[in-house]
Amino acid sequence: MTSENRLDRVFASGRKVLVTYLCAGDPSPQAHLPLFQALIDGGADVIEIGVPFSDPGADGPAIQQASERALAAGASLEDALELAGRLQGDAARVLFGYLNPFLAYGYERLARRCAEVGIDGLLCVDCPPEEEPELRDALRARGVYPILLVAPTTPDDRVAAIAQAGAGFLYYVSMTGVTGAAFAGDEALLRRIARVRALAGLPLAVGFGVATPEDAALVARAADGVVVGSALVRIVAEEGADSAVSLGALTRSLRLALDNEMD
Repeated sequence: MTSENRLDRVFASGRKVLVTYLCAGDPSPQAHLPLFQALIDGGADVIEIGVPFSDPGADGPAIQQASERALAAGASLEDALELAGRLQGDAARVLFGYLNPFLAYGYERLARRCAEVGIDGLLCVDCPPEEEPELRDALRARGVYPILLVAPTTPDDRVAAIAQAGAGFLYYVSMTGVTGAAFAGDEALLRRIARVRALAGLPLAVGFGVATPEDAALVARAADGVVVGSALVRIVAEEGADSAVSLGALTRSLRLALDNEMD
């Protein structure tokens, strides 16, 4: 990994940042590389590499089922790390997962491997900033950013504290509930995003429920970046190892919508 963290470059680019997610190992570790590569080739700025986990409590049915398919195919945290090292292009890589696999792997070992394979950030969904400081310290020592989340229910003073504990960008969960729920984009959401962005002092990327180019363009009016996951995962569920073309097409349409929002 270079001394420059790609997340810094991506969020300083002057354009709205497209963050895309897939679960590593879905539909199998042997088939996942071209699917993730299609996201980069389609214009994604940040690739979230999901670590398959047996109890992904923050995720809705689409991503839960993706984890189940990946685990059934024998996928592991190591497969996610190895995938990151094989991707081509300048997109930033973020490892996205739950605490148990990271704890079992070992924080120092994980931080070292993240740096080796070019992971720029790690987002641990179920690890609030008060817990597991050893994980964040190990990551920072290797130049890997700990990425933290805030929700609509997070008080203003806590938003600032969470942002200070993280790096790279702050992930704003657009609604309470799980990933893949119906998107409820309106002016009230944009006002909340703007308030959190002002408090954070970090770039703000917004996810949960964003599925279409229209959703992405709406969120981009107030946010620095937009996160799309379940809509892409559902394509893999439908088309399996042959989904690269469709993944690339959706990614390109999202990229176009964000670029048009800047015009």
